[in-house]
Amino acid sequence: MNGFLYSVALQWKLDIRSKSLLVTCYIVPLIFFLLMGGIFTSAMPEMKNTLIQSMIVMSISMGAFIGLPPSLIETYGSDIKKVYTANGVPVYLGLITMFLSVFIHLMITCAIILLLAPVLFKAALPAQLPIFFLTLAIYIIVSLSIGSILGLIIKNQAKLTMIAQLVFLPSIMLSGIMFPIDLLPGFLKMIGRIFPASWGYRLMLDNGFCLENLWYLIFAFFAAVIVCGIILKNNEQ
Repeated sequence: MNGFLYSVALQWKLDIRSKSLLVTCYIVPLIFFLLMGGIFTSAMPEMKNTLIQSMIVMSISMGAFIGLPPSLIETYGSDIKKVYTANGVPVYLGLITMFLSVFIHLMITCAIILLLAPVLFKAALPAQLPIFFLTLAIYIIVSLSIGSILGLIIKNQAKLTMIAQLVFLPSIMLSGIMFPIDLLPGFLKMIGRIFPASWGYRLMLDNGFCLENLWYLIFAFFAAVIVCGIILKNNEQ
């Protein structure tokens, strides 16, 4: 157990020095929040009630789909994974430590948004903070599990960048965080429901913690765990 905690702490320190994760988990999400927070609340004053959830969905999507996968490629797309095998270390350890490390980074970013939004933009705080943090943790875990699939299954960095954008952009544009989802045509609403962002957004809203908004995220998480397990099993061979 001590060895596992040490691995997580070491990975977290390494990720702090990673320019890619620094940009995707902190710099870009927080700059987007600072710039767009004022624009959104000025153009749509009613968005003060959902600004925190909207900015958090964007931040998590970027960190999970664009930040985590390149780190996984560095390990599982190179000879580093052979080091795990040669030293008798389970091949899944790298995935777990990176997963937990990015989870912590995204939690920190979300906490910053939660603290600054009411001060800078008079955004409304969630009515029940304990439930909000629970739903936040669920959404981060599900998003990272999907990002893990991208990092494990795609071995080419250029291809990963393109596919990650194909997951990230619809997650943002079709989830309802940029504008009311009712403005979208029916077929785009259906496409938006494929991505976890729309479900996570609704889950984090006040009174949104219910099975209706939770079931898809649970399904997506277990499906992602199974896929990651199969991929890692093949990597061992």
